[in-house]
Amino acid sequence: MVMLVRSARGDYRDRMENSDDRLGTLRAKAAELARLHEAPEILTLVNVWDAVSARVVGALPQTRALATASHSIALAHGYPDGERIPLELMLTTVGRIVAATELPVTADLEAGYGDAGETVRRAIDLGVVGANIEDGMRALTDAAARVRAVGSAAEAAGIPFVLNARTDAVLRAGDRPRAEVIADAAERGSAFLDEGATCVFVPGALDEAEVADLVAALGERRLSVIGGPGSLPAARLQSLGVARVSYGPWPQRVALTALQRAAEALYAGEGMDARTQDFG
Repeated sequence: MVMLVRSARGDYRDRMENSDDRLGTLRAKAAELARLHEAPEILTLVNVWDAVSARVVGALPQTRALATASHSIALAHGYPDGERIPLELMLTTVGRIVAATELPVTADLEAGYGDAGETVRRAIDLGVVGANIEDGMRALTDAAARVRAVGSAAEAAGIPFVLNARTDAVLRAGDRPRAEVIADAAERGSAFLDEGATCVFVPGALDEAEVADLVAALGERRLSVIGGPGSLPAARLQSLGVARVSYGPWPQRVALTALQRAAEALYAGEGMDARTQDFG
């Protein structure tokens, strides 16, 4: 009986130590992700959508952190973007990405799947240390409350979580005057920063003057943007004071385009490119 008691105590102690080690690792990764956002050098994130894309991008010496792309994850599983993919499947995929790398991972969690705080809590349990949460142009009080809920979840978990709070002001601009749209993005972003967001993500096509206006309104190293064909180069974004540039669905589109072109070449009787690498 004594031996059983000692064994149970030992198991409990081991679990506690493992829990402490895991929390320490999460805190270190979160702190590193936060540092990367605050550093003078812009944080460039090449978005991934599964374990193998995470390993491929994460293996590059230039990669400092990984970001998931919700659009790409949904597409890979046969779903359209916009929280159509079941949350369980999204989180399972995110968890596999986290398990495939030692780097900090920030996850695109769309609008939070109805409960941003709870969704982020579950993501943290998987090892995620940062996230995008989008406003969908909901009422500002509601959107700010979601940011606050994420902060509460992170505080309860005990890690300095990096929230990249997204506003869709530019994406949903319609025919509104451009100056009004940028002012709206700045107002919403400032409210998110006041609620504890690390930075503000303003996806959409932005020219240099608009980026400069947003940096002036939000502060240096507080703006996050999306890159793609025709967007401002990362070096120029860095000089303007942008914290972070990510590429959303574009990396997956590049990979799928390469796959389609390879298939076309094979159907045409051409050989396989000898430069193809084995990532298994």
